[in-house]
Amino acid sequence: MDTLQLSRALECVLFVAAEPVPMKTLIEVFRFEEPQLQQAIEALQDRLQASGLQLVQVAGGYQLCTRPEFADVVARFLQPQPSKLSRAALETVAIIAYRQPITLPEIEAIRGVQSEGVVRTLLQRGLIQEVGRKPTAGRPVLYGTTPQFLHYFGLNTLEDLPELEESRPPEGNQSEVLNLSPG
Repeated sequence: MDTLQLSRALECVLFVAAEPVPMKTLIEVFRFEEPQLQQAIEALQDRLQASGLQLVQVAGGYQLCTRPEFADVVARFLQPQPSKLSRAALETVAIIAYRQPITLPEIEAIRGVQSEGVVRTLLQRGLIQEVGRKPTAGRPVLYGTTPQFLHYFGLNTLEDLPELEESRPPEGNQSEVLNLSPG
């Protein structure tokens, strides 16, 4: 299979994939080494330059997406339901992203309020997951982010998170100020 044919096959796989496809999976599916697949990825990106689609690397994998300049038209066609996170959910997911793995009592200590309902919502949306148990009394659940979290915020890896801005909170409030908005 030459590079052009491989890039076309890659396009087909990425077209039907519901989520970003990691390089490891592409290697398993195509039975080619990473350098050959990287050439096919570059060839596909070149071929897509003249189309309304683009190949992006997000959440640790590759995905076909529409170009940003056509977002308004696509949005009118899809009429998506708003899926914004509440301020409490954004605050909580930011704490988890920067401090993971972290327990519910640790989240509540930072936020200063009960957070069980918000954590449950984030679990239901697939933005966080249970990643183990802390080896302390009661063995509380540890939470961490998911690939869906990376996808939702347009990140490739957790290293792409913006630098944590810590500011001095107002007197009497010991929580940290975290700023994380969807990309």
